[in-house]
Amino acid sequence: MALMITDECINCDVCEPECPNQAISMGETVYVIDPARCTECVGHFGEPQCVQVCPVECIPVNPAFVETREQLQRKCEALQAQGAAAAGTAA
Repeated sequence: MALMITDECINCDVCEPECPNQAISMGETVYVIDPARCTECVGHFGEPQCVQVCPVECIPVNPAFVETREQLQRKCEALQAQGAAAAGTAA
């Protein structure tokens, strides 16, 4: 399951740097989470780091993107492989 940021976001800027997959970015009015990059920190941490640091608790599970822990792990591995491939071509 990917996470999402609700309209209660106060744009405090603490979630974006915590995301190991660079899934969080500034949207039109509040931060947004790219569901294709969000693994809920599976493969990196035991808990979603953005949820841990959010002072207004506005980061629930996105019901439109339901995934198992195994699917999230595979997504994490694919993102890491993409990153490694991109780093290899940049060298």
